[in-house]
Amino acid sequence: MSNDLDFNPGRRAFLRGGALLMAFTLLPVARQALADSEVDTLGTLVLAPDLPGSLRTNPYLDAWIRIDAQGITVYTGKVELGTGVKTALLQIAAERLQVPATAINLLSADTALTPNEGYTAGSHSIFDSGTALFNAAAQVREMLIDGAARSWQVAPALLSTRDGVIEGPAGQRMSYADAVQSVDVHQYAKARSPVMAANDFKLIGHSLPRLDIPAKVSGGAAFVQDMRLPGMLHARVIRPPRPGCTLEAFDGATIEALAGVVKVIRDGNYLAVVARDEWQAIKAMRSASDSAKWSGGAAIPEAADIHALLKRLPSRTYPISNNGNPGNGADTRFRGRATKQYLMHGSIGPSCAVAWFQDGVLTVWTHTQGVYPLRAGIAEMLHLPPERVRCIHTEGSGCYGHNGADDAAADAALIAMRLPGTPIRLQWMREQENLWEPYSSAMVSEVDAGLTQGRLQDWTYELWTTPHNERIVNAGRLLPARLLARPFASAPSVPIAQPEGDGDRNAVPLYDLASTRINMNFVTQMPFRTSAMRSLGAHINIFAIEASIDELAIRAGIDPVALRLQHLRDPRARAVIERVRDASGWPQKSSEPGAGLGFAFARYKNIMGYCAIAVRLQVHPQTGEIRIDHVVTAVDVGQIVSPDGLRNQVEGGIVQSASWTLFEKVAYDAGGIRSYDWSGYPILRFTQLPGKVDVHLLDQPGQPFLGAAEIVQGPMAAALGNAVANATGQRWMNLPLTRSLQPA
Repeated sequence: MSNDLDFNPGRRAFLRGGALLMAFTLLPVARQALADSEVDTLGTLVLAPDLPGSLRTNPYLDAWIRIDAQGITVYTGKVELGTGVKTALLQIAAERLQVPATAINLLSADTALTPNEGYTAGSHSIFDSGTALFNAAAQVREMLIDGAARSWQVAPALLSTRDGVIEGPAGQRMSYADAVQSVDVHQYAKARSPVMAANDFKLIGHSLPRLDIPAKVSGGAAFVQDMRLPGMLHARVIRPPRPGCTLEAFDGATIEALAGVVKVIRDGNYLAVVARDEWQAIKAMRSASDSAKWSGGAAIPEAADIHALLKRLPSRTYPISNNGNPGNGADTRFRGRATKQYLMHGSIGPSCAVAWFQDGVLTVWTHTQGVYPLRAGIAEMLHLPPERVRCIHTEGSGCYGHNGADDAAADAALIAMRLPGTPIRLQWMREQENLWEPYSSAMVSEVDAGLTQGRLQDWTYELWTTPHNERIVNAGRLLPARLLARPFASAPSVPIAQPEGDGDRNAVPLYDLASTRINMNFVTQMPFRTSAMRSLGAHINIFAIEASIDELAIRAGIDPVALRLQHLRDPRARAVIERVRDASGWPQKSSEPGAGLGFAFARYKNIMGYCAIAVRLQVHPQTGEIRIDHVVTAVDVGQIVSPDGLRNQVEGGIVQSASWTLFEKVAYDAGGIRSYDWSGYPILRFTQLPGKVDVHLLDQPGQPFLGAAEIVQGPMAAALGNAVANATGQRWMNLPLTRSLQPA
């Protein structure tokens, strides 16, 4: 793990000595450019709307690539979350620069060095950053060739490149490092890039060993939890028993007298202890927790009432789709209500960060998904100029959404400011992670759908949800900032617009419908803090949509897969469905009692990757226990960069969605949250993994990257639900399914 601390904010990376350096972040943006700009869905400023991928928000070529005598460095604002994205981005850049992957040093998500790509979320890494690198690298290579051609006074078309060297028709040779001396690449990217035929790819479409795996399997320093710096102290926080509590009394002097304790910090309702080693910090935290006296606190509802409460709480209604004219009736109707419980991220390693305030600069190593938004939030909280805060992404053990990473980083930053010159390692405890991370929202959806003469007619769908996007847009979104004596208020909750969507992600079926009436009721008075978890509302929306399609087909005596195909014109959507239909042996199923076969399809956000899934399972007739025997899936994510990486993402999504759909929910009652450890929050166990998983990858050479990480969660949930209904003869629509199937 690199701990590069040689950072002087007054000497940023400008173009020097002919090298390609990231410099654009300090250049002033013309007032008219700002007036004409927009903000993308990940919260970054769009400067060049006609450029591909993240070049829209970071249009200068030298924001992405540096070439000098030391070699080639490629920058990305996206982070590695265990998905293998750094390896895939490296492949893309190396392919278009036409150099070996080993020739590139890839740097990701460092506010002192890399472009601002907002958050790593929503399956946008390859879709946006990969697309930017695909084009930027090709354009930089073209400029290097042009420079060499001018030097040799030959036509650029006569030159070729190999392993970072430009070769001329008369045997001339020039390294990229030499060629860049005569090239000015500090300029906007072009809308069009040099064409490269997909059948010429040597790296894209092939599986390379992942950059992040060796340390993880060897016991090396793989995560921020593993970081150790010279002279580092250890910190722990003491949280209130529930949100809204007031600290009435606290004996700080007694805690400060404990062995190894260096400092006790109190600022309003914010408490923390710092000690020389981790165990001393934990003991001090426990003693401080015992001595602290709290009053008040927010009311927590009874779990049994949460879905009724969501419909009663004040909300704003957002019309999502209102097309066509409702008919006068339908031959077949289905009316259903689907519910989802609060889910937690359940990160294997509790959130952690390391912070160091020295020489007027605060450096924070963090497993955040957005270093730039976090930097802005921390700077506001500490009343520092943003340029005096540096956030460096370092992997954490567990994420896929807005867990406690940003809050732990803010904790570390607050404490480090009280101990200048000393590195501070701050880690949450398991119960703090479970009780204080932002959950995935509980949801209710109601559907009323009709079928007439085999055609889908009126589709009415209404959902109730709290926000799925409370990412860091101001200091008040950081938990520690809310606890200070002068607290910060959270910015108002605003849903993500379609087609990305928030709780309404994938609420609009991709199928041809005669009419739609789809609304989202956005609830902002939250009994719990909620934010992003993988796929947002798509998990339950696809579950509800695909349950409705199955029910309409069954009631009308139509094969469910045939009904889907009849209402899809997109050939790529049809292709994944047909592949799974044929590979799964649809519609044949076992005659064994309790056997079920289910099918589902979705295109993530209706604009990204396609996924169809068939699930074979057994439901035990007495216990309701579900055994997943076989999963068959087909996915189309455009041009595949790494087949192994894609397959890993799909298989991981199947497991994650199965756990959510069958088992997971946060347990709570008026007395508080009960899921403070793993015994109170059951997840899928190894013995409950699918017996067999077949993944069919439908490659689309030369087509745009569509993103893969979140395309599976909704279809897997829906296929499970349809298989359980097929096995039991009854439609179950309240998640998690095993809670519904357990005998009374």
